[in-house]
This record gives sequence, C-alpha cells and structure tokens, in this order.
Amino acid sequence: MRHPQLLRNYFRADQADQSRVEVDEFTLCRCTIQSDWLICLFVENFCPDRFDLFVADMNKTRKNMQKITSFLWFDDQAEDAVKFYTSIFKDSKTGRILRYGEEAAKVSATGRPVGSVLTIEFEIEGQKFVALNGGPQFQFNESVSFVVNCETQKEVDYYWEKLSAGGGQESACGWLKDKFGVSWQVTPAVLIDMLHDKDAAKAERVMHAMLQMQKIDIEKLKQAAKEK
Repeated sequence: MRHPQLLRNYFRADQADQSRVEVDEFTLCRCTIQSDWLICLFVENFCPDRFDLFVADMNKTRKNMQKITSFLWFDDQAEDAVKFYTSIFKDSKTGRILRYGEEAAKVSATGRPVGSVLTIEFEIEGQKFVALNGGPQFQFNESVSFVVNCETQKEVDYYWEKLSAGGGQESACGWLKDKFGVSWQVTPAVLIDMLHDKDAAKAERVMHAMLQMQKIDIEKLKQAAKEK
C-alpha cells in the first residue's frame, strides 16, 4: 500500500488557497480503492469541503449507474446493427469495442478471426446496450421486445418506417421485427392511457380498434374511444 506522503505527490495544491486541490483521474481511482488514504490526504491539505463534494459526486455516479443492461446476441452483424440503431435514434452513441483475442477466437462457433469485433457498447435514448458477435446458435424472437414510447403520430410513423426498413417485418398491434430479427413495439403513450381508462366500455372499444391495426393510428383510436 502506498504511503499518504507519497500519494500526496499526485496532488497539486494552490498555495494561495489551501482549500482548493486539483486531483487527476488516476489518483481518484487509486484513492477510491484506498478511501482511508483519501480522507487522510484531504485532512492534511485542509480541504474538508472539497472532500465532501467529491464523495457526494461519487455517490451520485453510483446511483445513476444503469443496473441492468440489455445484451443482444447477433451472429456476426453486431457492427451493422449498432450503426442501424444509432442512425435511427437521435439521442444515441457508440461506446467501447472489445475485439476477439486468441482465446475467444479459439471457441468461436463461426471461426471469428483475432482482431474482429466481439462486443460493442452503445446507448440509445439513455439506455445502455451491448451487441455481441456470438455466432448462429441463438436467434431473436417475439418473446422479448423493446417498446418505443411515442407522443405523436409523426413519431409513430417515423420509428415504424425506420425500424422496419431494409427487410424488417410488420406485425400486428404496433409490433414489428427489424432486419436483424429484433422485435419492437412502436407505441403511442395515449394508447396505454386509453386502455387503462376507468370507463371499461371505452377501453374495450380502443382494444378492439387496436387489434385491427398493424401500425398504430392514434386518430382511429380516439374515434373508437368516442363511439357509443
């Protein structure tokens, strides 16, 4: 374990203001592991306020961490799938890429070469995903789907067209499969509200109307709700 006096070398204190201390990311990582040393360093540098802020920020980061991440197994189309999804959803980004090493390549069912993509992390609308090139053993099916909540018919039309493009399959009640076999529900929020209406007869009329649809038509749902 590194002595606090040595760790202090990673800190740069402003001599004019002993309450300010700048810490590089490497030091924060080391000190997070040895938190007792972090306390000692901040006490020695006369900056307890700075320490409190750091701890609060660290706790906030932990609370905001996504606990469950969707992990999508593709044959060998992970890269294409990530490009496809991040091109559709405006609030999206691609993250870290893990490549096949010699050990992973040895057990690859499809003989993936060393250096090819194993997994890609990506994010759409604040949700984290991982796409895997794992081989043909497993395929997607409708038992798992992702719901796209929409506020307007324009949004419904946009996601329905984009997600079903290039060989996707339109299904019923707002469901579709994209060209990679992943199932989506393009769902206007108003539909869920109407299905939960306290007026049971109204909710039944909306259900009946929805069951006749492929892509959801909000106006037709509203008309069904108004009927007597």
